Amino acid sequence: MLPEKFIERMREMLGGEYEAFFRSLGEDRQQALRVNPLKRMGQEARAEELAARYFDMTGVSWEKNGYYYAGTDQPGRHPCHEAGLYYIQEPSAMAVAPLLEVRPGEKVLDLCAAPGGKSTQLAGYLQGEGLLVSNEIHPARARILSENIERMGVRNACVTNETPGRLAEIFVEYFDRILVDAPCSGEGMFRKNETACSEWSPENVELCAGRQDEILDCAARMLRPGGRLVYSTCTFAPQENEGSVGRFLGRHVEFCLLSIDKERMGIPAKCCDGRPEWGNGDEVLRGTLRLWPHVIRGEGHFAAVLQKKGGLPEGYETIAAGGLERGISENSRDLAPWWEFWRENGGGPKENCFPFSGVFLRFGDNLYLAPEGMPGLKGMKVLRPGLHLGCFKKNRFEPSHALALALSPADVRYVCRLDAQDERVTAYLNGQTYSWEGEKGWYLITVDGCSIGWGKLAGGVMKNHYPRGLRRNG
Repeated sequence: MLPEKFIERMREMLGGEYEAFFRSLGEDRQQALRVNPLKRMGQEARAEELAARYFDMTGVSWEKNGYYYAGTDQPGRHPCHEAGLYYIQEPSAMAVAPLLEVRPGEKVLDLCAAPGGKSTQLAGYLQGEGLLVSNEIHPARARILSENIERMGVRNACVTNETPGRLAEIFVEYFDRILVDAPCSGEGMFRKNETACSEWSPENVELCAGRQDEILDCAARMLRPGGRLVYSTCTFAPQENEGSVGRFLGRHVEFCLLSIDKERMGIPAKCCDGRPEWGNGDEVLRGTLRLWPHVIRGEGHFAAVLQKKGGLPEGYETIAAGGLERGISENSRDLAPWWEFWRENGGGPKENCFPFSGVFLRFGDNLYLAPEGMPGLKGMKVLRPGLHLGCFKKNRFEPSHALALALSPADVRYVCRLDAQDERVTAYLNGQTYSWEGEKGWYLITVDGCSIGWGKLAGGVMKNHYPRGLRRNG
């Protein structure tokens, strides 16, 4: 049951195309997943090869790691989903992050990041190098974001729970790339989400457009000269798409709009061009991207690429208001239990075997490895300041689930290798123990080569350290 005023507006917007558009909303939605390039499996199969063993997949043209899967597949129920081998993501949503053209080593902000699909996509492009700040203003959604960052084994992300305005005070002209996947009226999700349809109103469209203006202004402050900003929504509303971009360019003469090469993305160019007449009439708006469910295999989406004029001197490093996090020296006595754990279970001296570099941060009993160049965190609401390594417990160290998901079997001394069909995988995900032979110690549990968590072997019994909150049977 589409809202009547929505139908009237879409008829006026689309003219002769409306009937095809309307029919598409009654068809089955497209389902897709994005393979995780951060998932390292040593000598095992590559991530995309492994996923192809399980599911009937065909490529998504605009994302190299994206694949449609058959409606009969159930990737969310497969153990490799819990291992972070892939992220289930709507195919049109995958088209946005590639437009940022992120390079390893850059400072990237995902300003409205929950639940984490685009953030984990950006993390894959960074390849563990540089800094990703993933922000979400709503606390409950920020926790979901943090959980997805963990599941996908992202180690260089700082997850924050701040307002855009607060971040703009701290990160003035700091980021190389910013994604604003703005809160919107959600019209593009009507086929996928009945709630979005029932909550729609013209008044909410106007409210969202005003909020988008405020968020974009904050993003503009945080982007360095020469940096790139991508704005996106999952709505068809002109006020929130071409309208938002046109208003932004009117307020910010220091920005220009870059045309999106749709043919290179495998998208019908003219069918998916932006419409200047739905904005301020400027022909430059034709270079924006509109994804229509009756044209492509996906839901409705909009995107625009904006660049801040100017540039930075070669070698210049942007600094946040709080400076840098100095962290703990690697030789600090405070880290002794951590290094003892790693020497026993990582396979050698600390200088040679720990696979990741960064800055050690301790918060209470929790130890994190933050990315190099982590900005000062004082005064910020931070859920995850990098990779959670684990917890100090009296005179010993207990590794975290996040660390297990970030590691490869080649990184550790002890590995419990299970295949996806092994009944012990189900037992493990249910929180049960099982029999195993080997030396006493911490074992990285793997499913077809994908790390999925920790177990601790003693007396022929693998004790379960899969987090209670993630267990399938509670």
